[in-house]
Amino acid sequence: MSETSPVVIRPATAADAAPLAALATQTFVDTFAQFNTPEDMEAYLASAFSPEIQAQEIADPNRITLLAEVAGHLAGYAQLNRGPALECVPGEKPLELLRLYVDRQWHGKKVAQALMEAYYAEARRGGYQTLWLCVWEHNHRAKAFYSKLGFVDVGSKIFVLGSDAQTDRVMVRPIFRTED
Repeated sequence: MSETSPVVIRPATAADAAPLAALATQTFVDTFAQFNTPEDMEAYLASAFSPEIQAQEIADPNRITLLAEVAGHLAGYAQLNRGPALECVPGEKPLELLRLYVDRQWHGKKVAQALMEAYYAEARRGGYQTLWLCVWEHNHRAKAFYSKLGFVDVGSKIFVLGSDAQTDRVMVRPIFRTED
Protein backbone atom coordinates (compact mmCIF):
# COMPACT_ATOMS: atom_id res chain seq x y z
CA MET A 1 0.00 0.00 0.00
CA SER A 2 1.58 3.18 -1.14
CA GLU A 3 1.22 6.27 1.04
CA THR A 4 1.19 8.36 -2.13
CA SER A 5 -1.78 6.54 -3.67
CA PRO A 6 -4.82 8.78 -4.09
CA VAL A 7 -7.87 8.42 -1.88
CA VAL A 8 -10.81 7.19 -3.95
CA ILE A 9 -14.30 7.86 -2.61
CA ARG A 10 -17.20 5.78 -3.89
CA PRO A 11 -20.73 4.90 -2.84
CA ALA A 12 -21.09 1.60 -1.00
CA THR A 13 -22.98 -1.26 -2.64
CA ALA A 14 -24.64 -4.33 -1.14
CA ALA A 15 -21.42 -6.28 -1.80
CA ASP A 16 -19.60 -3.93 0.60
CA ALA A 17 -21.73 -4.82 3.65
CA ALA A 18 -19.35 -7.40 5.16
CA PRO A 19 -16.08 -5.47 4.66
CA LEU A 20 -17.80 -2.30 5.87
CA ALA A 21 -19.06 -4.10 8.99
CA ALA A 22 -15.52 -5.29 9.72
CA LEU A 23 -14.05 -1.79 9.22
CA ALA A 24 -16.84 -0.12 11.22
CA THR A 25 -16.35 -2.54 14.10
CA GLN A 26 -12.56 -2.15 14.13
CA THR A 27 -12.56 1.64 13.92
CA PHE A 28 -15.21 1.92 16.64
CA VAL A 29 -13.23 -0.41 18.90
CA ASP A 30 -10.00 1.51 18.19
CA THR A 31 -11.70 4.80 19.02
CA PHE A 32 -13.83 3.91 22.05
CA ALA A 33 -12.90 0.56 23.67
CA GLN A 34 -10.48 2.12 26.13
CA PHE A 35 -13.25 4.36 27.52
CA ASN A 36 -16.04 1.78 27.84
CA THR A 37 -16.69 -1.58 29.43
CA PRO A 38 -16.32 -4.68 27.27
CA GLU A 39 -20.00 -5.49 27.91
CA ASP A 40 -21.21 -2.08 26.70
CA MET A 41 -18.93 -2.25 23.66
CA GLU A 42 -20.11 -5.76 22.77
CA ALA A 43 -23.78 -4.78 23.10
CA TYR A 44 -23.35 -1.69 20.94
CA LEU A 45 -21.26 -3.39 18.26
CA ALA A 46 -23.83 -6.19 17.94
CA SER A 47 -26.62 -3.65 17.51
CA ALA A 48 -24.81 -1.40 15.03
CA PHE A 49 -22.24 -3.07 12.81
CA SER A 50 -23.21 -6.55 11.65
CA PRO A 51 -23.06 -7.23 7.89
CA GLU A 52 -26.87 -7.47 7.89
CA ILE A 53 -27.24 -4.07 9.54
CA GLN A 54 -24.70 -2.53 7.17
CA ALA A 55 -26.60 -4.01 4.19
CA GLN A 56 -29.82 -2.42 5.50
CA GLU A 57 -28.10 0.93 5.99
CA ILE A 58 -26.55 0.83 2.51
CA ALA A 59 -30.00 0.12 1.03
CA ASP A 60 -31.76 2.81 3.11
CA PRO A 61 -32.86 5.63 0.76
CA ASN A 62 -32.36 8.18 3.57
CA ARG A 63 -28.71 7.23 4.00
CA ILE A 64 -25.67 7.66 1.82
CA THR A 65 -22.71 5.43 2.63
CA LEU A 66 -19.38 6.52 1.16
CA LEU A 67 -16.26 4.39 1.20
CA ALA A 68 -12.69 5.67 1.06
CA GLU A 69 -10.16 3.38 -0.62
CA VAL A 70 -6.41 3.75 -0.93
CA ALA A 71 -4.63 1.45 -3.37
CA GLY A 72 -7.70 -0.80 -3.41
CA HIS A 73 -7.86 -1.11 0.40
CA LEU A 74 -10.79 0.11 2.46
CA ALA A 75 -9.36 2.99 4.52
CA GLY A 76 -12.45 4.71 5.93
CA TYR A 77 -16.12 5.45 5.50
CA ALA A 78 -18.78 8.06 6.05
CA GLN A 79 -22.51 7.64 6.44
CA LEU A 80 -24.81 10.56 5.75
CA ASN A 81 -28.41 10.87 6.90
CA ARG A 82 -31.07 12.78 4.97
CA GLY A 83 -33.56 12.43 7.84
CA PRO A 84 -34.80 15.19 10.10
CA ALA A 85 -32.32 17.14 12.22
CA LEU A 86 -32.31 17.50 15.98
CA GLU A 87 -34.25 20.44 17.34
CA CYS A 88 -31.06 22.33 18.29
CA VAL A 89 -29.79 22.32 14.68
CA PRO A 90 -30.39 25.73 13.12
CA GLY A 91 -30.49 26.35 9.40
CA GLU A 92 -32.41 25.15 6.41
CA LYS A 93 -32.35 21.73 4.73
CA PRO A 94 -29.85 19.88 6.97
CA LEU A 95 -27.70 16.87 6.04
CA GLU A 96 -26.24 14.87 8.91
CA LEU A 97 -22.80 13.31 8.98
CA LEU A 98 -23.91 10.25 10.92
CA ARG A 99 -20.54 8.47 10.99
CA LEU A 100 -17.02 9.18 9.79
CA TYR A 101 -14.26 6.75 10.69
CA VAL A 102 -10.82 6.12 9.27
CA ASP A 103 -8.71 3.02 9.85
CA ARG A 104 -5.92 3.91 12.28
CA GLN A 105 -3.17 3.17 9.72
CA TRP A 106 -4.59 5.94 7.51
CA HIS A 107 -4.84 8.66 10.18
CA GLY A 108 -3.07 11.82 9.09
CA LYS A 109 -3.06 10.79 5.42
CA LYS A 110 -5.97 12.95 4.16
CA VAL A 111 -8.58 10.16 4.16
CA ALA A 112 -10.87 12.02 6.58
CA GLN A 113 -10.50 15.20 4.53
CA ALA A 114 -11.42 13.33 1.34
CA LEU A 115 -14.52 11.94 3.04
CA MET A 116 -15.46 15.43 4.24
CA GLU A 117 -15.04 16.79 0.69
CA ALA A 118 -17.40 14.05 -0.50
CA TYR A 119 -19.87 15.05 2.24
CA TYR A 120 -19.74 18.68 1.06
CA ALA A 121 -20.20 17.59 -2.56
CA GLU A 122 -23.19 15.42 -1.63
CA ALA A 123 -24.71 18.35 0.28
CA ARG A 124 -24.26 20.71 -2.67
CA ARG A 125 -25.66 18.12 -5.10
CA GLY A 126 -28.75 17.64 -2.92
CA GLY A 127 -29.31 21.34 -2.30
CA TYR A 128 -28.65 21.00 1.43
CA GLN A 129 -27.79 24.20 3.26
CA THR A 130 -26.79 23.01 6.72
CA LEU A 131 -24.25 20.36 7.72
CA TRP A 132 -24.48 18.78 11.16
CA LEU A 133 -23.07 15.94 13.22
CA CYS A 134 -22.81 14.56 16.74
CA VAL A 135 -19.51 13.75 18.41
CA TRP A 136 -18.80 12.27 21.83
CA GLU A 137 -17.97 15.05 24.28
CA HIS A 138 -14.67 13.36 25.21
CA ASN A 139 -13.49 12.70 21.64
CA HIS A 140 -11.20 15.73 21.59
CA ARG A 141 -9.43 14.71 18.38
CA ALA A 142 -12.70 14.60 16.42
CA LYS A 143 -14.05 17.80 17.99
CA ALA A 144 -10.83 19.62 17.02
CA PHE A 145 -11.02 18.24 13.46
CA TYR A 146 -14.61 19.40 12.99
CA SER A 147 -13.96 22.79 14.63
CA LYS A 148 -11.07 23.34 12.22
CA LEU A 149 -13.55 22.74 9.39
CA GLY A 150 -15.90 25.43 10.68
CA PHE A 151 -18.35 23.38 12.72
CA VAL A 152 -19.61 25.01 15.91
CA ASP A 153 -21.18 23.44 19.00
CA VAL A 154 -24.93 24.15 19.22
CA GLY A 155 -26.14 21.63 21.79
CA SER A 156 -26.05 18.09 23.06
CA LYS A 157 -27.86 14.78 22.86
CA ILE A 158 -27.67 11.50 24.71
CA PHE A 159 -26.02 8.54 22.97
CA VAL A 160 -26.51 5.14 24.58
CA LEU A 161 -23.58 2.76 24.26
CA GLY A 162 -24.73 -0.58 25.64
CA SER A 163 -26.16 0.44 29.00
CA ASP A 164 -24.15 3.67 29.34
CA ALA A 165 -25.85 6.98 28.53
CA GLN A 166 -23.16 9.32 27.19
CA THR A 167 -23.28 12.91 25.98
CA ASP A 168 -22.63 13.82 22.37
CA ARG A 169 -22.01 17.40 21.28
CA VAL A 170 -24.06 18.57 18.30
CA MET A 171 -21.99 20.56 15.81
CA VAL A 172 -23.25 22.56 12.82
CA ARG A 173 -22.01 24.65 9.93
CA PRO A 174 -23.59 26.07 6.79
CA ILE A 175 -22.62 24.74 3.39
CA PHE A 176 -21.04 27.46 1.30
CA ARG A 177 -21.36 26.70 -2.39
CA THR A 178 -18.46 28.95 -3.40
CA GLU A 179 -16.03 28.10 -0.59
CA ASP A 180 -16.41 24.33 -0.11
